[in-house]
Amino acid sequence: MSGRDLFCQPRRFGRGAALTLVFAGVLVAGAATGSFPDTAQGSHSGRKTALGSARSASRHEDVREAAARAMADGKSPMEAAERAVSRSGDRWGAVYSEDEYQEFQEALDGQYTGVGLWARREADGRIEVTRVQSGSPAADAGIHVGDRLRSVDGGAVDGRPVTEVVSLLRGDADDARAGTTVTLGLQRGTRAWTETLRRARLSTDSVTTRKLPGGVTVIRIAAFTKGSGHAVRAALRQAPAGIVLDLRGNSGGLVTEAVDTASAFLDGGLVATYDVEGAQRALHARTGGDTARPLVALVDGGTMSAAEMLTGALQDRGRAMVIGSRTFGKGSIQMPTRLPDGSVAELTVGHYRTPSGHAVDGRGITPDLDAGPGALRRAETVLTGLGDPS
Repeated sequence: MSGRDLFCQPRRFGRGAALTLVFAGVLVAGAATGSFPDTAQGSHSGRKTALGSARSASRHEDVREAAARAMADGKSPMEAAERAVSRSGDRWGAVYSEDEYQEFQEALDGQYTGVGLWARREADGRIEVTRVQSGSPAADAGIHVGDRLRSVDGGAVDGRPVTEVVSLLRGDADDARAGTTVTLGLQRGTRAWTETLRRARLSTDSVTTRKLPGGVTVIRIAAFTKGSGHAVRAALRQAPAGIVLDLRGNSGGLVTEAVDTASAFLDGGLVATYDVEGAQRALHARTGGDTARPLVALVDGGTMSAAEMLTGALQDRGRAMVIGSRTFGKGSIQMPTRLPDGSVAELTVGHYRTPSGHAVDGRGITPDLDAGPGALRRAETVLTGLGDPS
């Protein structure tokens, strides 16, 4: 398991399995973040089931009323809203404080507060630094990939879930802002030392590119933040041969950016259909994408939400060979409701389907070729067989 101090689930929602993943899916695949447009190219049919709309409106109203009653009684509106969401049975429903919700929206805009570290937990429980963001406080302090993170603010981190370590780095428990400090206990070989870092506002680099010796370009998308689609297009223009689109561990983001990424590889056409409170709608790619270059998409159980939407479009349209393991299966859409104390409740209002009509929620996407740790090598082999466009 790995993570970084960029995207971390809110501290009070560690209950659900999906929320233990980096960048919780509940917030990244719905109109709550502006990721689903009110209207889509091709428009929607205008059909709307009164029952579906009424049920959704009723659930939102129940949560609002519960929060309002609690506030009037001098109790916590958020806690009352959380109980109402739990009673609704909504698997993806959640309640966020005003600050948490703003933080998530800023993260989707490509910014976060942290120190610029990526980390993973090794088999023996040690936490190891796997990446250091250039120009970050961690980089300025001379922290290197491979360094062991032993403690955060004096507390040992060995054996702890990476998501908890990430939360400590960010200072989530104290709503830490840029400028606050965090002290890390580190080890490199036999040398052990401490570094006190000052958290900063950092820009994400959710799209990274590297070239393999054989000429294949790997474009990794960690999350669909603002500008991800543009970054993919730029990387594609520099690629000399086949492409591996690495979506492993990508738990979602802005659907508009996922559609923009699909447009880089498709010449128009359907990306997905979805419903919001019974209204059927569609998302389409723009014309002019690169449809000739060999393409493989890598996925795993951490591929979810908008990343599954993109995978489904490329697979159903015959544009990419999908390699890896079954994706997570998060194909639902959440809408926000502002509560009296400024917090925000999100409840599920609809679901999306791939171009062939495949329902993703609870099912995921089955790859064309199963592969585990050697998925990238399998992708290279497949691209060699596909050949380059002439």
